[in-house]
Amino acid sequence: MLPRFRAWRELHRAVSTLPESAFLRDHTMTTPANSDTLLARGFRMPAEWEPHASTWLAWPHRESDWPGKLEVIPWVYAEIIRALTRHETVNLIVPDELRADDATDILSSANADMGRVKLWELPTDRSWLRDSGPIFVTNASGERTALDWRFNAWAKYDNWLYDDRVPAFVAEKLGVPRVQPTHNGHRVVLEGGSIDVNGAGLLLTTEECLLSKTQERNPPFGRADYERVFADYLGIKKVIWLDRGMVGDDTHGHIDDLARFVNPRTVVTAVESNPADENYAILQENLQRLQAATDVHGSKLEVVPLAMPRPLIFEGVRLPVSYANFYIANGVVIVPTFNDPADRVALGTLADLFPGREVVGISCVDLVWGLGTLHCMTQQEPKS
Repeated sequence: MLPRFRAWRELHRAVSTLPESAFLRDHTMTTPANSDTLLARGFRMPAEWEPHASTWLAWPHRESDWPGKLEVIPWVYAEIIRALTRHETVNLIVPDELRADDATDILSSANADMGRVKLWELPTDRSWLRDSGPIFVTNASGERTALDWRFNAWAKYDNWLYDDRVPAFVAEKLGVPRVQPTHNGHRVVLEGGSIDVNGAGLLLTTEECLLSKTQERNPPFGRADYERVFADYLGIKKVIWLDRGMVGDDTHGHIDDLARFVNPRTVVTAVESNPADENYAILQENLQRLQAATDVHGSKLEVVPLAMPRPLIFEGVRLPVSYANFYIANGVVIVPTFNDPADRVALGTLADLFPGREVVGISCVDLVWGLGTLHCMTQQEPKS
């Protein structure tokens, strides 16, 4: 590591002293609260555009997530963190001291604001904190609770034990209460990328992700079970169920590639313009459901189409490219771009929808080889 950054690292990095084996045992770092207490105290999941205390990220390190491309991915992360640190703190989880040194050097070379970066050492399986990290809920008094959903790697991969410990680690470091959501005696699996909320009682998700028997997260949950969980733990009053996710989506239907709230009554939704494309019918069905949907007061939503880039194929694999995987931070919206003519169209649409924020494109041609982009890797920590 460059010597001039050693003092900075020692000042800002909090090193976990637990041995690796401790993260593979069942343990409680904070005292869980009761879901009835959360409901009684008016907790809800804030919208992503509400003020953040920070954004949480995990440094990329797994070769199998980006086979043949891992070497360039940290530089993509550096661009993301450079854009975010202009506006808010970034809490960055690194798996070990070697990666901490690498991250410090790369971020400094990229001119990220190092005064707004905090490093935390913790072993992880992967870097997709949208799904493995905690979801925070808040109440009117400014109290926060970290929800520690069970993570099982999208019911697809068998290496997830480290990632399942991330919410407990974050809650302990922040000193906030932690709740493990349960329903009918079952600890609930839920990934942050499978839901989107407007902060006012409305939630978007897909039937394919939560109700399909493929990559089934919570057998034998049905629609009513999920709606009860969303009400109990997220303060949700109404769920809008879309149909399916797009082609190439490894998660089997995450909403954050499809449709996103941009204010309490407006949704942007990905729309494919080419009728011959595999995504055309899928996205038309989702568009029609949104156009028929209403908010918790029975009023129609404003639905804004969001362009799709042309198919991006690498080594014979069609990748899940979508501008809907943007991330809203304090003062900025970062948007994945794909060296595509539709990049400027999507950026313009989002700039019109977020007039009070910068809208910054981040090239994700390499990042999406990991089957996710900007929203998949970030997790907001709301301001208390």
